[in-house]
Amino acid sequence: MTRWRPLPDAQGPGPRSVADSLDRVAASLGVPRASTLTTVFSAWPELVGASVAERATPRRLEGTVLHVSVEEPAWATQLRWLEADLLRRLEEVVGPGAVTAIEVRVRAPGGP
Repeated sequence: MTRWRPLPDAQGPGPRSVADSLDRVAASLGVPRASTLTTVFSAWPELVGASVAERATPRRLEGTVLHVSVEEPAWATQLRWLEADLLRRLEEVVGPGAVTAIEVRVRAPGGP
């Protein structure tokens, strides 16, 4: 039977928050922290404004690239034009290096 050993950054046995546990698992898998995902997706309307948020939806954070889908090509152009500003806002909210690029795609009619 394998003896239990804490991970190197573990704070020892005892209760810890689910968010901390998810962040540790995410770090071990090399994916964005759960808290980063939660913050990006929940703060999206405040980051981009209500009118843009109605037409542009964050879909996933792959590494440090935020993938966003839009309804129409004009909105894709608008978000690409605003990318530097959006990245600055994201950095203020989630910290430096969490999101370094935004990839915008026009979703197919009737698509997610």
